[in-house]
Amino acid sequence: MDYQIAELIRKKRDNNMLSDKEINFLVHEYAKGYVPDYQMSAFLMAAFLNGLNDRESASLTHAMLSSGSILDLTHIPGIKVDKHSTGGVGDKLSLILAPIVASLGVPVPMVSGRGLGHTGGTLDKLESIPGFRVDITLKKYVELVEKHGLVLAGQTDEMAPADKKMYALRDVTSTVESIPLIAGSIMSKKLAEGIDALVLDVKYGSGAFMKTQAHAIELAQTLVDIGESFNKPTIAFISNMETPTGLAIGNWLEVKESIDVLQGNGPSDTQNQSTLLSGAMLYLAGTVPTIEAGIVEAKKAISSGKAFQKFKDIVEAQGGDLSYIDRPDSRGTAKHCYPILSSTQGYITRLDAYQLGALSVRLGAGRQQKEHDVDPLAGIILEKKLGDYVQKGETLMTLHTNKDLDVDEIERWVFSSIEWGFTQTKPQPLVSHIVDKNGPRAYS
Repeated sequence: MDYQIAELIRKKRDNNMLSDKEINFLVHEYAKGYVPDYQMSAFLMAAFLNGLNDRESASLTHAMLSSGSILDLTHIPGIKVDKHSTGGVGDKLSLILAPIVASLGVPVPMVSGRGLGHTGGTLDKLESIPGFRVDITLKKYVELVEKHGLVLAGQTDEMAPADKKMYALRDVTSTVESIPLIAGSIMSKKLAEGIDALVLDVKYGSGAFMKTQAHAIELAQTLVDIGESFNKPTIAFISNMETPTGLAIGNWLEVKESIDVLQGNGPSDTQNQSTLLSGAMLYLAGTVPTIEAGIVEAKKAISSGKAFQKFKDIVEAQGGDLSYIDRPDSRGTAKHCYPILSSTQGYITRLDAYQLGALSVRLGAGRQQKEHDVDPLAGIILEKKLGDYVQKGETLMTLHTNKDLDVDEIERWVFSSIEWGFTQTKPQPLVSHIVDKNGPRAYS
């Protein structure tokens, strides 16, 4: 049955519910090019202002998912599990947890994205490894999961093409910040991968797209409910992104930190979040009885060297040069490495993730315009973290860039991201809640 597009727009404008068939028709006709951008823009704004209920959200996800290919990995033994992060600053966790989980026999078909705004993208980080290919065919994607139990790739044109078009439209029509639209976009891509279960890292705070914990929990519950409606066990962790994850911000710099963690070193917050999410993936895969037991196994995979070897295997399989993984310092540094010295003394009471993420983009680690390339060597290495005591003249961080920038301007930018106090501020817990089909609960 055909529907009048203007009538569907009117229904949502007047805050009425659309049927599954109506949503499916609208999305599929748009993907085929039969619905013009101006009509889809009107629908997206109506949905943004009036919202979608749970059924409509699931229906929108299904329509975007079925607009393209859905990978069939059922011939590969085991429960296929992926992890998705809503984005943050210094968030290199996917690079660490994917090989951890795959090294323990759980297939991880992972499709990732590029940097968005002030946040870094997993694909940009992977491409900072010379030779690493993320733009692979669906055939190669399946072969890598078959052989290595792991793939780290970008979204292909065949995966949820309706979402790709709709996201580009949302970006220029101020309709990005809608929980049902965000959820549909995320889940249509994830479900197209051929996964059986999903772990979500939903972040809140200055460096996240969800600024409050309450909004993060709302988004997480919507994502979980959609996953469960497709019979894909889904759990989400609510994590704090007021301050960056780890010490490295930037593409190759974050790969180096990931290598450190996979070798049993690296910052404790990066270690703890990586093993927590790995433990949850192992739990959903049914290989451990609890998340806590999964954390123990994840730590063993690191200490035994299995996780790092799996990382090396997939780097080599996707064309990356292993010499840089074995000897990360051989990659060199950016032309300029500016140490930023403290002009005062005291405890760091705020280290703003958004400001530092935006600064890393300015240094070249992200895109200021869509067509820009990223500089793999640009970024920031933090020497001090939230809660640390700093003496005047100590190095706060080192900025890496190949650009000739105004150092005074950059220093002012850094100092605007930091607040000081005479008493130590206790950092908030990295993870505050876990969300599953039964709702949110405090995580401790």
